Order: sequence, then structure tokens, then C-alpha cells
Amino acid sequence: MASPLSAAGAYANIARLATNQAASLPGVGGAGQTSETSFAAVLKDAIGAVHESGHKSDVQSQEMVKGRGNMVDVVTAVSETEVAIDAVVAVRDKVIAAYEEIMRMPI
Repeated sequence: MASPLSAAGAYANIARLATNQAASLPGVGGAGQTSETSFAAVLKDAIGAVHESGHKSDVQSQEMVKGRGNMVDVVTAVSETEVAIDAVVAVRDKVIAAYEEIMRMPI
């Protein structure tokens, strides 16, 4: 089970990702310019962040096995990865539910 601290860290990572995404858009902040970010691009970035978190967790675990790591760092990295994966699974479930709801709509 994820702790409130790890959940807060996951929310902070998502907020940072959104801020970085908005800052990288050419139309954001410009006068009269509009730019849209596709859902696919945001999803790709989020999955990339989860992959990076998983990689960090793997590296920490390998360092611990070699005797050079810190148990607290390993547990923290694994917990962050777990929360990130839980968030991705929750988004996936919501997307599937929305798709199923759309498919049930009469034409």
C-alpha cells in the first residue's frame, strides 16, 4: 500500500511533468497563439516518467545487492515506482471506462 508521502511525491511528479510540458509548448504564454498538446503525447511522457522511475528502482536494487546501496533509498525508489504504476493503471482504467461509455451511446 502506498503511503501518503509517496502519493504526494507522485502528484508532485505529475505536476512537474505538466509544468514542463506547458513550458515547452511554443504557443503557451504568447499573445494570440494557441497550441494543443495531444493526449497521446502527454500519455507518452507519463509512461516515459514511469519507465524512468522503474529504471531508477532497478538501479537502486542492484546497488543494494552489490552491497553499495542504502535500504532506505531502495524502498523509496520501489515505492515511488509502485505509486507511478498505480497512477498509470488508474488512468488506463478511466480511459477504458470512457471508451465503453461512448460505445454504449446510441447513434
